[in-house]
Amino acid sequence: MRIGILPDLRSSAGGIYQYSLTMLRALQDWAADGCTDEFVILTNNERHEALRGFKEPVWHTKPVQAPSAKGMARELLNRFDLDNFLRRAVEKFSVKPHKINIDAVQSRPQHKHWFRRLGIELMIYPTPHTFSFEVELPYIMAIHDLQHRLQPEFPEVSADGEWERREYVFRNGSRHATLLLADSEVGKEDILNFYGEYGVRPEKVKVLPFLPAAYLPSEVSEPERHRVRKKYALPARYLFYPAQFWPHKNHVRIVRALVILRDGQKITPTIVFCGSTQGKIRRETFTEIMSLARQAGIANQVINLGYVSDADMGPLYSQAACLVMPTFFGPTNIPILEAWAFGCPVITSDIRGVREQAGDAALLADPRSPEMIAEAIREIWTDPGLCEALAQRGRVRLSGYTPAEFRRRLVEIVEEAKAYGTC
Repeated sequence: MRIGILPDLRSSAGGIYQYSLTMLRALQDWAADGCTDEFVILTNNERHEALRGFKEPVWHTKPVQAPSAKGMARELLNRFDLDNFLRRAVEKFSVKPHKINIDAVQSRPQHKHWFRRLGIELMIYPTPHTFSFEVELPYIMAIHDLQHRLQPEFPEVSADGEWERREYVFRNGSRHATLLLADSEVGKEDILNFYGEYGVRPEKVKVLPFLPAAYLPSEVSEPERHRVRKKYALPARYLFYPAQFWPHKNHVRIVRALVILRDGQKITPTIVFCGSTQGKIRRETFTEIMSLARQAGIANQVINLGYVSDADMGPLYSQAACLVMPTFFGPTNIPILEAWAFGCPVITSDIRGVREQAGDAALLADPRSPEMIAEAIREIWTDPGLCEALAQRGRVRLSGYTPAEFRRRLVEIVEEAKAYGTC
């Protein structure tokens, strides 16, 4: 069978980018071990570094849309990120997005014909995409969260037509899928709760937990640590939070927690942030955070690195006193796994999904409470024994789910979807 995959190869996509690379790596290993299928990677970033090892005849890399005989202008259009352009237009010019009829599936005849010309019989979508149900091929699609249903008060999942856009993708993607992927049992429960009424059955939803990012090294040398410390002028000890500046990531309460620690405990740790500030919502959130830090007199304790290369992430984790991740969203999160991989203690949110993911390998705090976040930071900052215990529990917890197990589960899911397609 010829299987297509549409990965998100934008590093700015965060966890979705990491998940795409993990899935590609697992499929590559499967193909190398004698899988008889062929794979087509559909991307407009055909020269991406991560694709260098994917060679014919098993692997084929093709553009998302058929090349046009009209030449360069058409090729540039094919490579153009239309979705991103439209979002920027809405932000800049306050364009009101058109009303979406969520239950009216649009047709993509050009992509449909192109995918069939490539001989694709089954598609894999590591992230939800309208192509899944609009090109009318059997498919496996991952659903990482349904926060627009669970917490629509956050603008990043509801404002300016975002709720309707997400619901169009998730509702139709769920009910037309051959199989769906959830990151956890909690994620599966959410899919069934919201889309069971549209025909999604429990046996259609497969649990495929996250792994740490595939590009992270297994070990970090001291010269690499030194390089990164010098590059970013980092203090000897720091707290770490790699996350884009969405409101749900909750950076603001970390800043408030630092104020509480300074005023009440005379403890003044530095927090190191890294993540995108692009787009109206993220820019406004970042501005609020830095303004709060300045007004409270702790601006010198807040470092924002902006975009950080993949090569620098391992050294940043390995030297951090702890990961502080008081996010409002789950159900599970990749940075927790990455911190465990480097022996970095974890503070995270005492919320459904994350609670089950972390178990006893993290300190849990109410994400709405700066006081609880501050107390967790104080414990980590002042208790080396606790740090070592959390790091060890994290390693044990992570060892229970390996790349080999991810691959085994993914292969079983793909084989089941293939069987559906041949029934």
